[in-house]
Amino acid sequence: MANRKLIAGVDSSTQSCKVVIRDAISGELLREGRASHPDGTEVNPAHWVTALDTAISDAGGLADVEAISIGGQQHGMVALDENGAVIRDALLWNDTRSAAAADALNSEIGGPTEMAKQVGSVLVASFTASKLRWLADSEKDNAAKVAGVALPHDWLSWQLQHNPNDAKDFSKLFSDRSEASGTGYFDPSTSKYRREVLALALRTDREIHLPKIISPAEFGGVMPSGVKIAPGAGDNAAAALGIQAQPGDVVVSLGTSGTAFAVSDTPTHDSSGAVAGFADATGRFLPLVCTLNAARILDAATRILGKSHDEVGALALSAKPGANGLSLLPYFEGERTPNRPNATGVFSGMNLNNSNPADISRAMVEGMLCGLVDAVDALEKLGVDVKRIILIGGAAKNPAVAQIAAALFGREVLLPPAGEYVANGAARQAAWALLGGDSAPTWDLGKIEKVSSAATPDVVQRYRTLRDATQSWN
Repeated sequence: MANRKLIAGVDSSTQSCKVVIRDAISGELLREGRASHPDGTEVNPAHWVTALDTAISDAGGLADVEAISIGGQQHGMVALDENGAVIRDALLWNDTRSAAAADALNSEIGGPTEMAKQVGSVLVASFTASKLRWLADSEKDNAAKVAGVALPHDWLSWQLQHNPNDAKDFSKLFSDRSEASGTGYFDPSTSKYRREVLALALRTDREIHLPKIISPAEFGGVMPSGVKIAPGAGDNAAAALGIQAQPGDVVVSLGTSGTAFAVSDTPTHDSSGAVAGFADATGRFLPLVCTLNAARILDAATRILGKSHDEVGALALSAKPGANGLSLLPYFEGERTPNRPNATGVFSGMNLNNSNPADISRAMVEGMLCGLVDAVDALEKLGVDVKRIILIGGAAKNPAVAQIAAALFGREVLLPPAGEYVANGAARQAAWALLGGDSAPTWDLGKIEKVSSAATPDVVQRYRTLRDATQSWN
C-alpha cells in the first residue's frame, strides 16, 4: 500500500454524493462512501459541501490520497456576489421555471438554428443561461448582485481550495469543457465562452467571473491538505470516462434523468433541440439527449403497486411485451426531450384486461425506456455512429430493464457490472492528471454482460403515436 498512488473520484449528483478511493494505476477500488442530498429543484449549495465532507469521511478520508476530481450534476446555477458568497439557493437542472426564458433567449439570438450554431445546443429550461435570464427577470435585486457564476461541480472544486473562513478567490475558480458546454454560453467547437450570450441572459454589461477552462489532464488547484484537484466533469462526461467509452459507443444512463450520449470526434449542432452538442472529458465531443424521467418512474411504480424494485422488475418480465395494449408516456416531471416542461404523465389503453400489477409494471418500464429509444434514434439521425449500446445507471440494476431495453432497441445491449461510473470517471481523470500521458489509464471494468431479446418495434411505434397525439396537451 505504501508504494501505491491513490486518487479520489466524486459524483455529486442530484440525489446524493458518492466518493470512491482507487489505485491510480490499476483502478482497484479500495474504499467508498456516500451521503444524501436534500430533495428539491433548488438547493442551498452548502448542503453539497456537507454531503461531500460526510462521504469523504465515510470513505476513510483523504490522508493517503494524492489527487481528487469531482463529477457533478450538469447545468444548474450557482450565483455568486463580489465576495464569492452564494446569493440564493442554486437552481438545479431539473427546475423548469426557466422554460419561457429559454425560448426568449433562443429567439433573441436569432432562433434555434443560430443558437445551436453558437453554443452547440438549443436552450431549454435546464441550461444555466436560461436560469440566469429567469433570475434577471424575476429576482432583479439578486441579479444585480451577481459577480460570478459557477456550476455545481466547479463550485465544489473551488470550495475544496479554501479553508472554511477564507475569502473566496475567483482566480481559483476552474472547470472543464464538458461542464461549461452545459451553460448555454460556451462554444464546445472553439472551447471559449460566448460572453455576449451571458450578457444577454443576465441583461447586464458587467464583467462576470466565470471558471477558467483547463485541459483534461491538468490540475486546477490544491486543497489546504496538499491533495491536488483535477478539472472534474459534468456527470455524463464523467460516466463516459468511467465506462471507457470510445467513438461508436452510445451510453444509455438511467439515473434520476435518462440520457443517451456518444463519444464523437466531431461536434454536433442540432437545430431541432433534441440533441445537445456537449463536449466530453477527453477533448472530444459528447452529443447527448436527456429525458427528465428515468429511475423515478420505477420509484413511482413501487409506490403505486406497493412492491419493491425487484418485484416490479419480476412482474414486468412476467407480462407480455406491450403490456396487453397499455402504454405510458412518462412525463411525470415535465419533459426536456421532447421539450414539454409543463407536461404530465399519461397512461393510455387501460382496460379491465390490463389493469393488473404485471401489465402496469411492464408499461412503466417500457415507457421509461421508449424515450431513450427515441434518444438513440435522434443521435443516429445526426450521423452519430452507433456500434454498441451500453446500459448503466441505478435503474439498469433492475432485473427487467436490460432485457426489455434489448427488445425495444432491437439490438444487443451491453450491461457492465454495477458501479459508480460517474465517480469512477472522475477518479480516472484524477489518475490521468497524476500519472500524465496522452490518455487516461485503462482499467479493468470486469465482466460485461451481453443481453439480447426479440425485437418489439410495435411497442415503440405505439409509444410514438401516444407521444405525438398528446403534443398539444401542454
